[in-house]
Amino acid sequence: MDQIHAIPMSSFAISLLVALFVFAGGILGLVLHRFLPASHLTKETKEVVQLGTGMLAVMASLVLGLLIASAKSNYDRTEHDIRSYAAELILLNETLRDYGDDAAAPRALLRQYTAQALEDNWPSSTDHPVLMEDQSSGMILEHVREAIRALTPVDAGQRWLQRQALRISVSLLRQRWLLIEQNDTSVKPIVVIVVVCWISLIFASFGMNAPRNGTVVGAFLVCALSIGAAIFLILEMDDPFSGIMKIPSAPMVEALAHMVP
Repeated sequence: MDQIHAIPMSSFAISLLVALFVFAGGILGLVLHRFLPASHLTKETKEVVQLGTGMLAVMASLVLGLLIASAKSNYDRTEHDIRSYAAELILLNETLRDYGDDAAAPRALLRQYTAQALEDNWPSSTDHPVLMEDQSSGMILEHVREAIRALTPVDAGQRWLQRQALRISVSLLRQRWLLIEQNDTSVKPIVVIVVVCWISLIFASFGMNAPRNGTVVGAFLVCALSIGAAIFLILEMDDPFSGIMKIPSAPMVEALAHMVP
């Protein structure tokens, strides 16, 4: 699978698994400490291990920061595109309204498409999956353009409105495909796996040099849960149409509200 969300697990389950893996790294370090010979626990050896761990920690923090920035950028771009798309739908509806009663057919189709797109991307039922690329709704939008082309303007004003409506309908078709193509996740599984392995190794190194007591174990647990929470945020923002951080449907709802007959 190329996409991390193709894995049949929720973002919460994946982040919890990451936290457990990181925590296990710290506990493994604590266990290994008692089996290491004294010659491996000298001051010089610990300094070398700390230098290597420090370099690994810098790389892991940089990559983790890049993952968060990439997911946030993807989320913000998609939210902006949805707002722009809803504004274009409202503009097309207003243009057809200005055209007159002869544009009732394309307006009805546009209202039908908006309602279908709203249901596809923000389903009212949990049993209904999110469908970014719904062929039936795409055909409705194509029919909107065809209905606009079929209009027969009677004066210069209607001809201008028809040209504007055609331009907006083409823009909507283009934006729809851009949203579909951009819906691919920007975070690749291998990057997350590598970063988690790095962090687990860092925790194992900490455990090898740490005293074995409850405070250290508690600190490992809190830090591991924090790493898991960071992965959870990355996965949630990287899939903006599902989860608890999904993009709000308010722009599309408002667009549909403007399309009253």
